[in-house]
Amino acid sequence: MKGRYDVSSMRHAIHGAAPCPDHVKRAMIDWWGSCVEEYYAASEGGGAFATAEEWLKKPGTVGKAWPISELAVFDDDGNRLAAGQLGTVYMKMSTGGFSYHKDETKTRKNRIGDFFTVGDLGVLDADGYLFLRDRKIDMIIAGGVNIYPAEIESALLTHPAVADAAAFGIPHADRGEEVKAVVEPAEGHEPGDELAAAILAHCEERLAGYKRPRSIDFIAAMPRDPNGKLYKRRLREPYWEGHRRPL
Repeated sequence: MKGRYDVSSMRHAIHGAAPCPDHVKRAMIDWWGSCVEEYYAASEGGGAFATAEEWLKKPGTVGKAWPISELAVFDDDGNRLAAGQLGTVYMKMSTGGFSYHKDETKTRKNRIGDFFTVGDLGVLDADGYLFLRDRKIDMIIAGGVNIYPAEIESALLTHPAVADAAAFGIPHADRGEEVKAVVEPAEGHEPGDELAAAILAHCEERLAGYKRPRSIDFIAAMPRDPNGKLYKRRLREPYWEGHRRPL
C-alpha cells in the first residue's frame, strides 16, 4: 500500500495530544522520514518539541523545552528533582504567567513558584529531554506499588489483534487496585476468551508480573475526542460504582 503514495513533498507531520506507541512512531518515521515531529504542551502555556532525529536518538521522548519555556520535575513535597528522577512535570513561560478565571484555588493548587502543572508524571534526562510516564490521576496503586498504565497500553498495542487499548485500576479487596485492560479488537479479530488469553500471554512476555492486566474486556470503539485523547474516566467509572478510588 505504501508504494501507492508519494510522500516526498511532506515537510511537517506534527502529532501530540496523546501518547504515540514507540513502534507506531518508528514506523511513521521509517515511512514519512524526518518530517515527523512531536510536541507536548498545555493550553496554559509551556511545552516541549522533538524532531524525528531527536526522537531516534532518544526513543520515547517528547522533546526539550521550547526556547521561551522551562521544564522541571518536582516531588510531592515540592522539591525539584534531579535528572532521571520520576515526579510531576511542571512548566513555565518566560513571557509571563496566568491564572484560571475566577478560580484562585485551582491556580494556587497547580503552582510551585512560577511553575505550573497539568498533572503529568515524567522524567527529565541529563540533556533536558522529557519522557512522560503517565497522568498522575491515572496511576494505579496495587499493594502499595505504583503502576503506570501507559507502559501497559504500549505493550498491548504491539499485539496485531489490538486496534486500541486502555489500562486502568479497578477495585481489589486486598491490594486496593488491580490492572484491568479494555481492548478494541483490530478488524478481522473476534472478541472473546480465546483472544483475551492470547493478549494476556503476549503481555507475559513484555511486562513484569505486577504490571500485567489481570483481565481483559472488549469494546467496539474506544471513546476518544476529535484530537485523539482518550476518555479513560468513561471506561473506568462503571468498575468503581459503589467503591471509592484510593487516588
